[in-house]
Amino acid sequence: MTNIKTSRFDVAEYLTDETLINAYLNEALSDGAPSDFIQALNDVARAKGMNELAAKTGIRRESLYKTLQSEKPRFDTMLKIIDGMGLQVTLTPKAEPFIEA
Repeated sequence: MTNIKTSRFDVAEYLTDETLINAYLNEALSDGAPSDFIQALNDVARAKGMNELAAKTGIRRESLYKTLQSEKPRFDTMLKIIDGMGLQVTLTPKAEPFIEA
């Protein structure tokens, strides 16, 4: 019988360039629940480095970890984190336009 070794998969190890990071975050935002997007932000923060993000946002590293593991983080804090990652939030119309009743 062969021994099979497994290791824990960590997506943060593969988020190596901005194009991939943007695609990952957009996919998490468009297809997932809010908790999926928060987890994706956590993955990107770890990939970029929590210390660097803490310095850019002015948010303590411990608070970043806590925020990115929270079910309902504050919106203004999320915007600071996104800005600290060098990203911005933009809204675009869905494929089907909103129709008022």
